Amino acid sequence: MTVLVNGELVLYGFVGESYWGDGFTAREVLDALIQHGRDEPITVRINSGGGYVDDGIAIFNALKAHAGKVTVIVDAMAASSASVIAMAGDERLMRTGSMMMIHDPSGGVWGTAADMEAYAKVMEKHAENLASIYAEVTGSDPADIRTDMKAELWMNAEEAVSKGFATAQDKARAKAAAAHDYSVYAHAPQKLVALSQRNDWTRARAQIPAEASAPAKPSIDKEKTMADQNAADVTTADTSKLIAQAVAQALADSKARIKAITGSDEAKGREALAEHLAHETEMTVETALAALKAAPAASTQPASQQATGSYEQQRLAAASLAMPGSTQPTGGAGSDGSWQTAVARANKKMAALKTGR
Repeated sequence: MTVLVNGELVLYGFVGESYWGDGFTAREVLDALIQHGRDEPITVRINSGGGYVDDGIAIFNALKAHAGKVTVIVDAMAASSASVIAMAGDERLMRTGSMMMIHDPSGGVWGTAADMEAYAKVMEKHAENLASIYAEVTGSDPADIRTDMKAELWMNAEEAVSKGFATAQDKARAKAAAAHDYSVYAHAPQKLVALSQRNDWTRARAQIPAEASAPAKPSIDKEKTMADQNAADVTTADTSKLIAQAVAQALADSKARIKAITGSDEAKGREALAEHLAHETEMTVETALAALKAAPAASTQPASQQATGSYEQQRLAAASLAMPGSTQPTGGAGSDGSWQTAVARANKKMAALKTGR
């Protein structure tokens, strides 16, 4: 997406890699600022329902480091991480009818209780960092900001100005709100939730085109997507169901892959290598079986060699088969199913379904 338009930064859509095809990243904004010139004044127009915290903070810092005057205009919406970007403006203008929202960041992780506790601490750190940015700009107490974030505070233009999040109202009429699944927010105005449904801006629907041809992904019944439910029926249960499906599918794929490798005929006499390939690499079943077939079986080697060096030699042989240029089949992208990959897939799906801020 081209974000530098007629000398202005136009930040419309998702903050980060977009599900809807329209959005902007920190890298794109940095490149645009370089092209614009560090000392030149810049107008930043925002219409975004939010996105990723790290992209939002990176863009905020890039704008704060810009030597020229930064004027931020909220054309319609600055929610979640987009509101952080808005705080970088020397002037922060809210158009009539526009809205701003601050809240606690959210996300998810798959793992042990210790993993979840560690992740909760990370999320709290993110929230504290965001609160410090809001507090510095508005002059409010960070504790009061944290209270507002936990409650999910939605502000119109007048309220944003009165609380210090904006410096003035712009009497020009606001534009239509950017495409975003506003139903993921706990207290989004009903008109925004209805707008998301009317335009099919739901997270589930947004992922179907990109994932339709990819293996090992949970199927989504169109009749059961949030887009086809009434606004009053849209709850966090819909998201939780999709997350559970993603986790179950990833684990099933991982188990099937491990069984296919360790239980194969090629694994006989090469059990240690098979265990290594199944649990410690991301090889596809086809590649792992080819590696096992090429490796010498334990029964064909002297006992002393097996005891001292055969396992490491087999690992090296397997690694060489997986290197670029190998004549062995490597399998298609996205078909690996190791435990690590299963966890990564589940975490990615959870982040896509829940983080989206």
